Amino acid sequence: MFRNQESTRTDTDLHGLSRTWWSVPVRVRPCASVRTCTVLCVSLVLFAGCVERRLTINTQPPGATVVLNDQEIGVSPVTVPFNWYGDYWVRISREGCETLNTHRKLKPPLPDYPPFDFFAEVLYPGRIVSSYEWTFELAPKQYPTREELIEDAEAMKQNLQ
Repeated sequence: MFRNQESTRTDTDLHGLSRTWWSVPVRVRPCASVRTCTVLCVSLVLFAGCVERRLTINTQPPGATVVLNDQEIGVSPVTVPFNWYGDYWVRISREGCETLNTHRKLKPPLPDYPPFDFFAEVLYPGRIVSSYEWTFELAPKQYPTREELIEDAEAMKQNLQ
């Protein structure tokens, strides 16, 4: 079939088959390093780790409305997922208790610092859960007495004159 061609010449047909006059068709294979890289990339995507971060806020007494960074997240005890560490503004209010306005810091654990975060989130095949719990004590609301209200009113009256 290819007898008129030189013995060193190789022809390739449209389907990627390589032929010489003395051989049968052989499929051209991609190099092993390309296959290895493809398998590694696919396995990294499929078996990548998972990091879950949760914050639980408890109050004493329970049943208070919790606002975290200007977003109401629920009634205590409440658990919410979060994405970043740092300073959080917390406001807790409940009927019959003083409203609490405060800041709290969440410090990241070792697996969330570079370069460890790459291994924890991408290469580690398991699931890592970082859970934090904050507890706040609410003071009972102190209402002013009648005499204190009258004194404050007279002090304001003196300031206006």
